[in-house]
Amino acid sequence: MATEHIDVNYVANLARVELTAEEAETFGKQLDEILGYIDKLSELDVEGIEPTAHASPVFDRIREDVAKPGLEREAFLNNAPDTANDQLRVPKVIE
Repeated sequence: MATEHIDVNYVANLARVELTAEEAETFGKQLDEILGYIDKLSELDVEGIEPTAHASPVFDRIREDVAKPGLEREAFLNNAPDTANDQLRVPKVIE
């Protein structure tokens, strides 16, 4: 078991979540198991191992930025659900 104990009711209060006594007990046990697992992981010898964010190397996969022709105005407007004055019409979002 973990040496630290998380006060589930305190955390639930911070999160504005109401828990029953049964839920608090269940979550308390689960959090203690998680802390115990973290304690177990801290026992591993990681000397000489470089910290990483991913289990395998991640390389940038960026395509070359090449300009390509877009839709012609008429083709775009013909596909739009609503148009007015050669422009796309959208619902008003500001009162």
